[in-house]
Order: sequence, then structure tokens, then C-alpha cells
Amino acid sequence: MLAEALAVAVDRLPASFPPAVAAFLRLLLRAWGALSVPLLRGAVMLCMAMSLMVLAEKVLLGTVSAAAKLLRRRRRPGRRDVPVQPDVEAGGGGGSSACFPMVLVQIPMYNEREVYQLSIGAACRLTWPADRLIVQVLDDSTDAAIKELVREECERWAGSGVDVRYEAREDRAGHKAGNLTEGMRHAYARGCEFVAIFDADFQPAPDFLTRTVPLLLRHPGLALVQARWEFVNADECLLTRMQEMSMDYHFKVEQQAGSSLCNFFGYNGSAGVWRRQAIEESGGWDDRTTAEDMDLALRAALLGWEFVYVGDIRVKSELPSSLGAYRSQQHRWSCGPALLFKKMLREIVAAERVPAWKKLYIVYNFFVTRRVVSTFFTFFFFSVLLPAKTLFPQVRIPAWQMVCVPTATTLLNSAGTPWRRSAHLVVPWVAFENAMALHRFKAILIGLFEAGRANEWIVTRKSGNGRPAPGAEGRRLKQRCGLHWLELLVGALLLASGCYDCVHGHGYFYLFALPQSVMYFAIGFELLGVHHAS
Repeated sequence: MLAEALAVAVDRLPASFPPAVAAFLRLLLRAWGALSVPLLRGAVMLCMAMSLMVLAEKVLLGTVSAAAKLLRRRRRPGRRDVPVQPDVEAGGGGGSSACFPMVLVQIPMYNEREVYQLSIGAACRLTWPADRLIVQVLDDSTDAAIKELVREECERWAGSGVDVRYEAREDRAGHKAGNLTEGMRHAYARGCEFVAIFDADFQPAPDFLTRTVPLLLRHPGLALVQARWEFVNADECLLTRMQEMSMDYHFKVEQQAGSSLCNFFGYNGSAGVWRRQAIEESGGWDDRTTAEDMDLALRAALLGWEFVYVGDIRVKSELPSSLGAYRSQQHRWSCGPALLFKKMLREIVAAERVPAWKKLYIVYNFFVTRRVVSTFFTFFFFSVLLPAKTLFPQVRIPAWQMVCVPTATTLLNSAGTPWRRSAHLVVPWVAFENAMALHRFKAILIGLFEAGRANEWIVTRKSGNGRPAPGAEGRRLKQRCGLHWLELLVGALLLASGCYDCVHGHGYFYLFALPQSVMYFAIGFELLGVHHAS
């Protein structure tokens, strides 16, 4: 059908254009008519290989994380993890606080009017001897009024006996990495053996240190203990619910599998406790990418340090509730790792303290398959190749590739999600992840080619437990009117191909294309989430 349309278009060109232009366009159309089908068949083969790579990675991670969960249950039948008493594990039973290691709690923040009290208060309530704990508030705020509020909050807690240090820099060089580096330069920070880091919206439970520090004390080769995030505003809107489903998979499967398989995973940047020695031996924080947390973790792993993820320890935090904030976060989380992979590939391959199988896991699984291949396949196959196939019925896609593999991958992706809570959201969640793959892949390309926005850092806006800050009620709107032209273009392509398939096709592609186009339009017009005005 398309070939006939091209033939008619070629015949009509001389009547519409000058002879030279018509001849050139005729050449282009004939070349496209001859190459389009072979190109699409090649794209089908490429997607076939990528889909199997992604599925194999999901099966591996799912199997390892399930086995780890089963073994953990057998070790502790009938009970959950309980806090380890610090005087037994850290103090040696003497009862003197001098036996406890010095712990530094760092809280980097930037104009955090809505959440500064929550994070500072939670850190100051941590169960640990007062003379062995230092809470360091690293305030990069540019708003003088907010800086004064944060300073007063620190002084209030200092008056109650907590060692709280308020630190502010002259500029924001290096963003979060620069802020953390500056905090470690103080003499009192260099005297601490362990460093716990919490972003400004995180609220650790009082027993956080008593459950994490003993693990570091028992295992001298352990550099990091990472806790799981849980979200106080997951029920705020559809956007936060779908984010929660994705983050559940990340923590329950990806982080657990990496920890169990080779004691390596990407540090999440918050709710973790580092051994200061590991930070220093790895070269400290580096601001060369927007993934400073993953950068430090990767350099430490290449030196032979190990990490452990403890999913039973949960720390309250907040999800971005506006689509603009979420897109900025996803740009940073996609662009940063891509740029880091480009910069450190040679170092990974040349690392002498890491076995070959672990290098393979880091390069192939952690970076290539999970971040690059999975993102590209999700966008290209569902949003480009399938719509194009409706115009070329001679291009065949096997049913197992079009239905079985995506279904299996979706089921494995949803393995970390409580089905009773989120089963009804699986379909919109899949459509949302397919649509966001376009934004993420664009960010990956920016990172790989170090384009203009490769080091763009936009702090994620917080609202504080899903509620607006005092006096901010009038600034909160239900939605924002914005336009994202790439999403709108792909949405229009899916809509057109879905309508074409519904009228002229012989399959059921329109059942996928039409709902998927709706999600693209929802993102393109920013109809998801809420908007917090500046």
C-alpha cells in the first residue's frame, strides 16, 4: 500500500516541481522505497537482540533478589530485622560513650524552606551518644531568609545538647559534591570514622545508626551501608504513585541483587552510611558529572571496597510531585551515569583489584544493558518501530517479540510492587515508563556526547510530606500548562498510526497505540502531577 502511494507520488513530481528538483526528489523517494523495508527488518532484528538482553537482565536480577530474600527469611524465621544494641556491637559492652565510633551526619540543602525542620529534627533525634555524634548542616541556600531560618533551627537544637554545626559556603561551586567536599574539610569532620548522608527531605528513624554502623564495624572491608527509601507523599497524585512503583523495583530488585551478587550497586546519594576512609581513598567527591554519588561508589568499588544494601531499614523521603521536577530529576539520573560511563570505562577495564566477572557485571549489566539498551529499546521499539510497521505490512515481527517478551519484562519489572496496592495502575505505569524513555534516552545522548546540558543541575523541589509549606497554599496549583514538543510529536505519530491500523490494519496495534498516545500527550502538555509555583 505504501509502495503504491510512493509510486503515485513519484509520477506526480514533474507537475509539481521544476525538472531538476523533481529528479532529485524522485531519486530520494525511490531510494527510500528500496531501502525502507530492509532497514525496518534490520531494526526488527536489532530490537529482537536488545529485548532478549533486557529480559535476561531482568531474569538474573529477579532470581538473585528472590534468592536473597528467601535466604534472609530462613536465617530469621518469623521475625524482621531488629536494631543491634550499639553498646554490644560498637562499644564492647563497657557502657562508656568513648567506645562508640565518631559519626558525622551531613545534610546538604539548598533553599529548603519546606523540609529543613524535618531533616534537621530527624538527624538530631538519632540514637547515638551525644558526644560521639556531629550533625553538619551544609546550607547552600541563596535566599537570605531561608538561611536565617536554617541557622536558627540549628541553634535551637544545639541549645538542647546536640552537636549541630551550621556551615555555609561563599558560592555553590560543584553543587552537592562541592558542598559535601567542603564539609569534610573541617577538622571535626576529619575526626569522624563514619559519615551518614541525608538529603534535605529525608527523615531517618531514631535507630538508623544503631542498625547500620554495627555492620561497618563488623566488616572492615565494607565501605557503604545503603538503606531503602520510602515515600511520605506516594499517594499525592498519579505521578507519585507511578514513581513509587518504579522505585520499588529499583530497591527491592536492582539494589538487592547488586548487593547479593557482587557487593556492588549505585549509591543512591542519601540514606547511606560511608566509611570515611573509603571516601578519602577513592579521591573524595567529584563534580565532573551530575551522578556524584555513583561516581564515588564506582571509584570505591574499583579499589576493592564492598557495599551492602539493607532493605529492612527504611528512611522516609519525598517524591517529586510536579512533572517538571520529575523530568529534571530523570535528566540528571540518566545523563550523569552516561557521562560517568564514558569517563570511567577505561578505568573499569584496567582495574586490578576487581575480578573480571565483576567488571563484566559493571560494564555490561549495570551500565550498558540496564541504562543504555533498556532505555533505547523501550522508546524505539514501542514508539517508533511498531508505528512504522503499520505502514509496511511486509515487515514481520514475531509474536513472541511483540507480545511475550514485553509481557514477561513488564511482569518482572512489577515484581517489587505490592499487587494489592498497585495492580490497577500497571497499564498506565507501563505507558508512562514507555513515554519517559524518550526523555531519558535524550539525556543519555547528552551525557555520552557531553552536550550543553550534560552538567545541568536543578535541585528537585520539595513540598514537605506532600503538604505545602506555611504560607505557600496560594502558590500551589493543580497542574501546569507546559509544552514538550518531542513528546507531542511522538504522541501524534502514535495517534495517526493507531487510527490507520484501526481503519486499514488487520491486527490490534491500535489497542496499544491509542492509550500510549494519550500518555505522550499527558506528558507533552504536562497534565500529570501538580505544580508548585516559584
